[in-house]
Amino acid sequence: MSDLMRLQRYISQSGRASRREAERMILAGRVAVNGTIVTKMGVRIDPSSDQVSIDRELIRSSPVRWVAFHKPAGVLTTRTDPHGGVTIYDRLPSQLSKLRYVGRLDRDAEGLLLLTNDGQLSNDLAHPKGEVEREYWLQVVGTLELATINRLTSGVELDDGFARAVRARLIDSDKVSSRLKLVVTEGRKREVRRLLSAVGHPVMRLRRIRYGPLVLGSLQKGAWRDLDADEVAALASAPSRGRGSKSQ
Repeated sequence: MSDLMRLQRYISQSGRASRREAERMILAGRVAVNGTIVTKMGVRIDPSSDQVSIDRELIRSSPVRWVAFHKPAGVLTTRTDPHGGVTIYDRLPSQLSKLRYVGRLDRDAEGLLLLTNDGQLSNDLAHPKGEVEREYWLQVVGTLELATINRLTSGVELDDGFARAVRARLIDSDKVSSRLKLVVTEGRKREVRRLLSAVGHPVMRLRRIRYGPLVLGSLQKGAWRDLDADEVAALASAPSRGRGSKSQ
């Protein structure tokens, strides 16, 4: 007999919905196991023998898969765009179409984006409580002073509350622009751009170079690769490590 699996996780791994969406489907009476409607949480199934359906359509769980993608600037981190913009799924092969992205990168940002069908670990990595580090390389307008770097790590008030960088390090600067590396853990919407604007240095270029223990490395723009078992294991322990990981 196979190991039993929570019903919502099985649905998430099928690519049909996130774990939370799967829970809502169950509570709404849309999910059946072996022909019997399930409306309560906590049900476990045997993936090797039980049959699961959503709205009377049989689904199949897929093996867990993790992919690293170097998102180019100008590409949207979304499933579809009603305005006809290019999305990450337009740039990825069809075999990856059922994977869901972990967190987001805005249209103008580039860099490391993780995709998976592991809904539980995806949520743990993206949730602020996990304190998983995201590291960025930035080019910003103007000459950054040490006092400004200190403001970024001490914290500033944004429109949705207090925010700060865990670490910030100036690489170089001139009269026109500055380059720095910056680490945050909350993952709020456009948090890095808003932080730099708040201290008077709007972002010109933004590249995510690390998510938890995973680094972008030499992965070229628009390219993707599967993570190996060691990398997935490192990701699984990242939420519990919190700020214990080191900057690259």
